[in-house]
Amino acid sequence: MSGKADSLKTIFYALGANFAIFVSKAVAAFLTGSGAMTAEAVHSLADCGNQLLLLLGIKQAKAPPSPDYPLGRGKEIYFWSFLVALLLFSVGGAFSIYEGLHKLHEPEPLKWPWIAVGVLAFGIVAESFSMYGCLNEVNKARGNRSLWRWFRESRQSELIVIFGEDLAALLGLTFALAAVLLTMLTGNPLFDAIGTLAIGVLLVVIAVFVAIEVKALLIGQSVDAELKAAILAFLEGRAEIARVFNLVTLQLGSEIMVAVKAEMSRDLSTKGVVDAINAVERDMRANFPEIRWSFFEPDIAD
Repeated sequence: MSGKADSLKTIFYALGANFAIFVSKAVAAFLTGSGAMTAEAVHSLADCGNQLLLLLGIKQAKAPPSPDYPLGRGKEIYFWSFLVALLLFSVGGAFSIYEGLHKLHEPEPLKWPWIAVGVLAFGIVAESFSMYGCLNEVNKARGNRSLWRWFRESRQSELIVIFGEDLAALLGLTFALAAVLLTMLTGNPLFDAIGTLAIGVLLVVIAVFVAIEVKALLIGQSVDAELKAAILAFLEGRAEIARVFNLVTLQLGSEIMVAVKAEMSRDLSTKGVVDAINAVERDMRANFPEIRWSFFEPDIAD
């Protein structure tokens, strides 16, 4: 079974890298007048804000259950992750597209383009460190699955968002560097505008994919198929249970809820049924510590 990634570590990696990159990009954008560099500076600033929102979401998701939130607030992280996807789409993507269109209509020559090249090269190196840290955590979580399959099946929304952001940042930096170099070689500022548009489209596409995945969790998604199969195998292997009629799971942030409907192995007194169920639930939680809530319904038919 795949492991559990440390999302918090990944967020701090990304926050540190993006803040350093933002400062360097903002200075370079001011000095060179590059539209692609301006788009990249806004992108990095938006990423910093996004990571702060994810940290807020992780903190609020740890709030204890209450009468208003009887199953806790674990799904809070999904709300903030979805908001980050929207910000990536609007602040990052839409602004870059707007800036690119503006530069197409009013192209401006680059000033001190080598500054932009140096900053972009620094950004690629810094963002590569962030992506390396992110991939280390992703590899812990994905097991033998491909990156695409992990992205579609993962229940860690904050890790999905950081992976999407880091991928968009690396590709965006590459687009911006290519745009600046082509502008320098040809003397045609239209390449800078085209690079800016390409960055905007890239951000919009990645934001849409991230939003689709987080939306499923926000609505209410079960645990991943691998974990559900493991829980079902555990229940079916218990001597107290004759057969499992239904197993319903719900992912609630880092914790999960499990509801079981099963037939007990033999005729038992009321106390005997209660004792058997308590033993199953106790051992189930010991084997699957992410289970926070479990509901067990004994029955003789589905």
